[in-house]
Amino acid sequence: MAPPDTSRRRRPRLPRGWRRTAARLPILAFRAGLAPLFRQRLLLLHHVGRTTGLDRQVVLEVVTRDPDGASWTVASGFGPSADWYLNLRRRPHTLIQVGNRHIPVTAHFLSAEDGDATMASYAQRHPRTARRLCAFMGFPVDGSAASFRAAGRLIPFVRLAAAVGHRPV
Repeated sequence: MAPPDTSRRRRPRLPRGWRRTAARLPILAFRAGLAPLFRQRLLLLHHVGRTTGLDRQVVLEVVTRDPDGASWTVASGFGPSADWYLNLRRRPHTLIQVGNRHIPVTAHFLSAEDGDATMASYAQRHPRTARRLCAFMGFPVDGSAASFRAAGRLIPFVRLAAAVGHRPV
């Protein structure tokens, strides 16, 4: 079966109004010191606006995590035009907060082949969430590993590797 045409696939619209406020609530939780409640499932990414130069923050779900705590992989659900993704392309050296730890990292952008393996692995660990996320992003999946791999080839993944010499405990 041929993969679906993705050239005209529309990404989800950015939240506005109360939905935007709700989507940004985890940032307030991180600022209030409540980050351990997320149990390393979410991280706070600090990045610099590519045009304004202002500090920005976004909370992202951790797709995979190195057991040694040396890298975290995140996905851009809003595609390669998401502001945080474009900002990291411009300045890949940044800071993340996992729990109450601040860690300097470097962003590495994964290839489509790495993306398909990453998504297939995530779908094995979190099948219901993976289905919902793919549906939200407009990717048809039937629950098979092949369909999650096809979606993973189209999702921009970023590996955030701890800076050299910095190994979080």
